[in-house]
Amino acid sequence: MASSVYTKTGDAGTTGLYTGERVPKSSLRVEAYGTIDELQAFLGLARSYAENARVATELYDIERNLWTLMADIASLNAAPVITEQHVKHLEKVIDRFDEKLEPLSNFVIPGEKQSSAYLHVARTITRRAERALWRVLDAGESVHESNLKYLNRLSDLCFIMCRVEEEIGAE
Repeated sequence: MASSVYTKTGDAGTTGLYTGERVPKSSLRVEAYGTIDELQAFLGLARSYAENARVATELYDIERNLWTLMADIASLNAAPVITEQHVKHLEKVIDRFDEKLEPLSNFVIPGEKQSSAYLHVARTITRRAERALWRVLDAGESVHESNLKYLNRLSDLCFIMCRVEEEIGAE
């Protein structure tokens, strides 16, 4: 027998964290990892349109890391699962892509290519996810600093990937 996708446990407006604790679906923590879930889906859409193979590969790896990030936020782990090493990796990827690009001389207007337009939307969702996670921290709940940094760098990387898709395309 196939497992059921519905459990009915959320019908009363609560959801379960990995710790087993039930929290309101409207909680700031649920909002934060729900926004990251939305981001992950949009990055998958962007990846499906990516012309640049390196962009597509990095997006796939990021999607996998976002599962880990959501689990970290939902589990209230004592130690972060997304670490400074993950943040530094994003910085290296940003630098590697940025080396290939001309310096910016004006604002970037989204929509030159479908792939870059999707990445621009992903960039804005990343910023929203970052703000949501800051609200969790501002409310006095535990948030790992590396999670906040990861989202901050990810929005920068999405911007750089937009430019790679528009200026370089397939390699």
